[in-house]
Amino acid sequence: MDKTLKSSVYRIRGSVSASNYLQVPRTSTQSLGLTGRYLYVLFRPLPSKHFVIHLDVATQDGQVIRVSFSNLFKEFKSSATWLQFPFVFETRTSRRDLAGMVPPGARWTCLQLDLRDILLVYLSRCYGYLKSVRLCANLLVRNLYTSDLSFDPAVTVTEAQRTKLPITPVPREMAFPVPKGESWHDHYVHIRFPSGNLQARPEPVLKSRSPPAAVFLEPVPPLPSPLVALSKPMQYSLFPVVQKPSPRTSRPALSAPKLLPEVSQSCMYSEGSSLGGLSVCSQDPSAWVEASDVHTVVSASHTLAHKSTGTPVALKGAGSQKHFLPDPVLRLKGIIGFGGHSTKWALWTKDGEAVVYPCHAVIVVLHISTREQRFFLGHTDKVSALALDKNNSLLASAQVKPPSVVRLWDFPTGQCLSLFRSPMYAVCSLSFSSSGSLLCGVGKDHQGKTVVVAWGTDQVNLGGEVVALAKVHADFDIQTFQVSPLDETRMASCGRGSIRLWRLRGRTLRSCPVDLEEHCALELSDLAFSQVLESCQVPSVHTLYVCSRSGHILEIDPQCMALRYIYHLLPTGVPSDSLPRKQPFGAGPGIAISSLSVSPTTCAVGCEDGYLRLWPLDFSSVLLEAEHEGPISSVCMSPDGLRVLSATSSSHLGFLDIPSREYTVLARSHTAPVLALSVGQSRGQLATVSLDHTVRVWDLSTLQQLGDFTSCDETPCAVTFHPTWPAVFCGFSSGAMRAFGLESAGVLVEHTCHRGAIIGLLVTPDGNFLFSSCSQGTLVQYSCASSQCHLLRVADNMVCQDAQPHPNTLAVSRDSRLLAFVGPSKCTVTVTDSASLDELLRVNISTLDLASGCPDSAVAICFGPTSPGHLLVSTSSNKVMVLDAVSGCTVRELSSARPVACASLALNKDASFLLAASGQAIEVWEYSTHSDPSCQVYIGHSEPVQAVAFSPDQQQVLSVGDAIFLWDVLATPERQVSVLDGPDTRQLEDVISEYRGLPWQQVSTAQLDSRSRPPKGSDGTFSTSEEEGCCEESHHPTALQKSPRPLVFVKKESSGAGDRAWGAVSVRGSRWHHSRPSAWSTRKVRAQTPPRPDSYKHFTARYKASIRAKDICPPAGGEKLHLKAVVGYNGNGRANMVWRPDTGFFAYTCGRLVVVEDLHSGAQQHWLGHPEEISTLALSHNAQVLASASCCGSMAALCEIRLWDVPGGLCQQLISQHNSAVQALAFSPDDLLLVTLGDYSDCTLALWSTATYGLLSSTRLLEPMHGVAFNPWDTGELTCVGPGAITVWHLQQCGADVRLQVHRETVPEEVRAAELTSLCYGAAPLLYCGSSSGQVCVWDTSAGRCFLVWEADDGEIGLLVCSGSRLVSGSSARRLRLWAVGSVPGLRRKGSGARSSSVLVERELTLDGAVVSASFDSGMDMGIVGTTAGTLWYVSWAEGTSTRFISGHRSKVNEVIFSPGESYCATCGEDGSVRVWSLASMELVIQFQVLNQSCLCLAWSPPSCGHPEQQQVVAGYSDGTLRVFSISRTAMELKMHPHRAAVTAVAFSADGQTILSGDRDGLVAVSRPRTGMTFRVLNDHRGAPVSAIQSTHKEYRDLGVEGEDLWLAASEDQRVSVWASNWPRNRCELLDWLSFPAPAALETSGLPPPSLAAFCPWDPALLVCVGLGPREEVVFYSLRQKQVVEKILLPFFATSLSLSPGACLMAVGFSECILSLVDCASGTTQHFAGHDDVVHLCRFTPSGRLLFTVAHSEVLVWEVLSP
Repeated sequence: MDKTLKSSVYRIRGSVSASNYLQVPRTSTQSLGLTGRYLYVLFRPLPSKHFVIHLDVATQDGQVIRVSFSNLFKEFKSSATWLQFPFVFETRTSRRDLAGMVPPGARWTCLQLDLRDILLVYLSRCYGYLKSVRLCANLLVRNLYTSDLSFDPAVTVTEAQRTKLPITPVPREMAFPVPKGESWHDHYVHIRFPSGNLQARPEPVLKSRSPPAAVFLEPVPPLPSPLVALSKPMQYSLFPVVQKPSPRTSRPALSAPKLLPEVSQSCMYSEGSSLGGLSVCSQDPSAWVEASDVHTVVSASHTLAHKSTGTPVALKGAGSQKHFLPDPVLRLKGIIGFGGHSTKWALWTKDGEAVVYPCHAVIVVLHISTREQRFFLGHTDKVSALALDKNNSLLASAQVKPPSVVRLWDFPTGQCLSLFRSPMYAVCSLSFSSSGSLLCGVGKDHQGKTVVVAWGTDQVNLGGEVVALAKVHADFDIQTFQVSPLDETRMASCGRGSIRLWRLRGRTLRSCPVDLEEHCALELSDLAFSQVLESCQVPSVHTLYVCSRSGHILEIDPQCMALRYIYHLLPTGVPSDSLPRKQPFGAGPGIAISSLSVSPTTCAVGCEDGYLRLWPLDFSSVLLEAEHEGPISSVCMSPDGLRVLSATSSSHLGFLDIPSREYTVLARSHTAPVLALSVGQSRGQLATVSLDHTVRVWDLSTLQQLGDFTSCDETPCAVTFHPTWPAVFCGFSSGAMRAFGLESAGVLVEHTCHRGAIIGLLVTPDGNFLFSSCSQGTLVQYSCASSQCHLLRVADNMVCQDAQPHPNTLAVSRDSRLLAFVGPSKCTVTVTDSASLDELLRVNISTLDLASGCPDSAVAICFGPTSPGHLLVSTSSNKVMVLDAVSGCTVRELSSARPVACASLALNKDASFLLAASGQAIEVWEYSTHSDPSCQVYIGHSEPVQAVAFSPDQQQVLSVGDAIFLWDVLATPERQVSVLDGPDTRQLEDVISEYRGLPWQQVSTAQLDSRSRPPKGSDGTFSTSEEEGCCEESHHPTALQKSPRPLVFVKKESSGAGDRAWGAVSVRGSRWHHSRPSAWSTRKVRAQTPPRPDSYKHFTARYKASIRAKDICPPAGGEKLHLKAVVGYNGNGRANMVWRPDTGFFAYTCGRLVVVEDLHSGAQQHWLGHPEEISTLALSHNAQVLASASCCGSMAALCEIRLWDVPGGLCQQLISQHNSAVQALAFSPDDLLLVTLGDYSDCTLALWSTATYGLLSSTRLLEPMHGVAFNPWDTGELTCVGPGAITVWHLQQCGADVRLQVHRETVPEEVRAAELTSLCYGAAPLLYCGSSSGQVCVWDTSAGRCFLVWEADDGEIGLLVCSGSRLVSGSSARRLRLWAVGSVPGLRRKGSGARSSSVLVERELTLDGAVVSASFDSGMDMGIVGTTAGTLWYVSWAEGTSTRFISGHRSKVNEVIFSPGESYCATCGEDGSVRVWSLASMELVIQFQVLNQSCLCLAWSPPSCGHPEQQQVVAGYSDGTLRVFSISRTAMELKMHPHRAAVTAVAFSADGQTILSGDRDGLVAVSRPRTGMTFRVLNDHRGAPVSAIQSTHKEYRDLGVEGEDLWLAASEDQRVSVWASNWPRNRCELLDWLSFPAPAALETSGLPPPSLAAFCPWDPALLVCVGLGPREEVVFYSLRQKQVVEKILLPFFATSLSLSPGACLMAVGFSECILSLVDCASGTTQHFAGHDDVVHLCRFTPSGRLLFTVAHSEVLVWEVLSP
């Protein structure tokens, strides 16, 4: 305890200084990592002793330099890694004998070291951070701390507030106590090194006022002018001298500073902070309110950091400087961004009205209803973890920069209560207890080991410190750690193969693992405790739920530490057992779950497939799911359990409202640093480009994203809006310049004149010219006067080639007359005429600063107002030069407050404020003040600011870097007030209050025209021509057009943007794809798209991973393939089957094909023409015209509706109007009209004339409709059903025009809560309507009322068919019912008194899926019904039977095989089924079903294995099992389990006595089907999935090896092994090993094509391979010659391969939905279309006469035509 300081201190003493020391941190391998500029050492040297202070300082390039201070040193010494400064005590006025012992009476000293200047001056190195400190004997030490602020220890906070000194007082915790009425300098010493004045004379000490004893450091070389000058009560020498007054002489009188008007000040400091991060005063309770106003005012030699409530004023003697009001002039309003280090953290507040999430170094609290943001500021690096206690009183956050710093915040006020360093290198997870008294953190130490720490936080709110309770090192993985809500001493964690339960007892933290049994290999990703209902009086024991990336949910009993249940979640549509039970390991293709959250009744899971799914706690079925644009990284249920917050790895944040099933987007963000911005002057829009390969357009009023343009293979570098057209220009790293239309959402114009990356891009303010510059020095001028944006001039070597891609490398004057750029060298700035490019001025920047050691270079340029005509140039020496744009003379210089060159400049319209991007900060200069202008510095970005700009109304400032920051300008330039020295206090307060009360300007909210889309026939693409030379350009069919009408977008992204989720809305937007596979996709966010109705009636196109090829042409003649049959029916469609019994016409859809089948012969016709999946069909009443509609997609911007001539089978007309999907089609009774109904996202009703197929009328619906039908007794009337009412449309003919008059009839009370989902007309005048709740209501159309309602089903009725006295209803509950409604016409006369007891059920059938289509004969005796399971049933009501008529796989088909005699073929699918078909009729013969597994591969036993009646099929499953099925006995004969991973390939040996199987881990197992024994396992392909195994017969000694079996195995790592085997003798020898380089597709898309290999049927010694090299080709490898003998080029990378045994033909499938047939003899290739997805399977029959191809579940059978 020190009596002077009245506090505890450290005493370090010993005879040898080197052996007695205190070092922080303890070991040299650790680092403090403190980045503060100043180091403050509070110490007192012991009298008559020596002491040494060592500092290890790291430079920015990682070099460690030791800086030492000691009174042992006699002179200054330096080397490349060491600086030694003597600490000298002066006892006389002469300089002799200065070094030596500490004199008696040495006082406590505040040693302030400017580490940045020390390294810069003495070694010319840039300061990075302070690594360690060693304090050696003999001295007393109170404290050490670093800061970016220069404190004056002699001034208290109270004095600074009273006298308004422009200096920063020391925080109270670090201040020395001063007795009342006495001076600080009478008791203590302050040393600052280097001192404020180092332009030294030779004399070390000024003799005047020299006291008997003084302390100084020496020697000091000359320095530039000081950055900060302290107000000192005594005169200092030219060296950094601290004087000590003599006790025998009186102290000279000090001149007291003149009192100034009172200004409120506060300490703004942050331990370990740097100017690059945000600082916040943790002592001010209201810091969170004003935290965004933290800034630094720099003028002359004074530095002041304060809150926005203060006003900077000049000191006497500081010069005639002026400060602009208000102070601060900027205030942070909003941030566009989410994540930064991680997108895992997004939390609800306890009231569910706000969300908390990080955005790089800032923590944002967003109120979801008002969209207002408030900020927690103080972190100096990106936030890595967040935690909020249950009561919302404490918020904990950790940052990335090691060692990780943790902050505790008072959440209601935003005050930082505590800041402490964690013992972890990086914190990855934080968790509070319910009361907030315990905080647990998980992270890694510097050695990569997992560390768990528990801190006590109960005293923080009372002013106490955080206490470390326990710390544990773990050797197991921890992904998530949570404290139990019931018991604060118990916790749980999960990680890879580990679930552990923890307990804190005393100060010891222990854990116990949960026995996972066979599930110990699961990769566990997240956990959550079950929630207790508030109504429960006694809390029950919490259940722990843990999820895995393999789709498993583990239910843990924490009390028994046992695994209770394990659920395996499967994608929608995969059969699963609804009962909770234990599942076998690796069962089926589960959903990869990354996060889960639990409410009292439901569990929300976020999956890597982009789906947010809501399950009941028994996980029996999916309640709700919403599709996102990327893998979900985090989900969080609101406290009331009604909302689910979700975050994706693509930096999207939003929530799903469960009751309304609406998805609201809260935040979208770039996923990489933003490079440039452009502000639309007339539309209130912002465009940004980023390293994430996207160009995004934002609404400045709402901060919501309006649309984006995405590239896969090039980075956008520059962007600019056209001042009048709705277009944005972008420059790319490839040298391309493209114009994107904001209305058409497509590429309008492209120019490729540049050879390097475009670094500058701008349009003149009048819109006449566009300029671009590239890294190769080329400047290009374009004409924007016409709509084509023609190229005018290409000038080489004009722009500096060394220029960085900053937004301000080009500048144009505001009158559009002058163009300025940096070039031809980096030291020159050239000004030219913008029209002719004639050079007018060239300024050599390097001659402007003669005192600089190296020549200056220009970094950014900016024009000022036309009058007086200034050109501003920022230089590499941290200056902003103001030049005369005509003469080039220097008008003035502005010195930056930071040692970083300004990368971007922006000047507002009246030239009052100048913005500069300086490193991670923004500088605001009072540009209108010509002499000594003041500057304010704003911090907040965690990465360098790339660009700054003013908003069009000049009321806001935008800055981009790590995120997009929006700042409010708190002063209008025309009302700017300069304050001189000593104004009246009341006047100052009046001025401040006047600016505080400035009104905010409201930005009008715009709305999106939902009909904005690419014009008819356009796909939003562009193309190039090689014949046009090096400067190519191409134009969109709708080129740029001047339009005064601005493009407007919706303000709020609610109800989801794009709706493609099942049972909910989707976050996926619509896209237009570029014509080239690797090129651009663009997206526009739709306006207020209604949510997907809760009705299965609406069509949702199946997701496809294919990319359509445009340049592939089908053969014009001589086709070698003929499409013979289609296997399957598209159960995904709606009303996509028609049957007319009187004519026998029967048609249905499969993918994008219309299949017309003859029911007598089974022959099929296939009508191909639709580019996308067909949603619905309609047949005219005379059966002469068939209408089919397909959805929009990558190949079609609008839905295509094709009208087919039924007798001829040709498409006679193509029409389009709807922009998402067509819900229903209907012909009028006289077939003169056709009505088309758009789905829920289109909401359009269109009426067409069948005579001309012209559009008669198009009406926008107020709400989605589910069905439409014409009145059979009145051609001029049609009816729609939807939510709450039926809508009747009456057609009125007015000359050539048709008008629609609408009338709505509300539904009765019995069905008010439900929606009407289906309709059909019965006997006149009855209309039957089905509801979503299973009711049927009957309407009297003549009276316009509903008179009868009855309960027809317990599921949604999606289909009604009526004829005569019979009515058929089909529902989502898979039921088909026949009703007797003959008595209903008589009931209508009773009105509301009618009873439903007279309506009876005649028959009922249960099918295999929800009913989606049906057609019956006139007597309703028989019909055909389609279900969602992909089955068409023949229904006979007379017999009460249903017969499977047409069926296929609903899920993906994984393999097709054939019996040796070609009598049968077999298929297997993801649904776990193995189906055997008759090859002649393609009818299903046998089906084997394995639940909860996927069948991935098949093999048919060869003919040599026995008699034909003993044929077997072996199937490989996802659980690693092999099952052998007997075809003759229709039973499973054997089950083997040779693999632990999924079986991906299987084959019989040539003799059929051995089975070869390969799995996903690369193991190949050899098994005996007779015994079920696995006798050999080959691991040569370990690490990569086995993609193919094939076996063939060879001569015994052929190819130089023994054995009659020749087989191969191919794996996904581009390797193929060929083996020769003699299995009876258990011999297997490797014959050849092929390894190929990775395909080019892996470098571009990241997904390699499958590696496929097969033996050539016409030469068994020839190996055919695809996907095994860098090119798109087929490789023929000879096993005899050991080399590649032939290559055949392919148009794309192959996804499937098959070789014909009958001829030299090869079938190849592609992901572009193309099938190619290659004649290997002639080398010719033919391409065929027909599939709707990736052609992933091709299989020739053994005879080669038929070819089967598969795309997902579509199986096409082709006949191979003989030449």
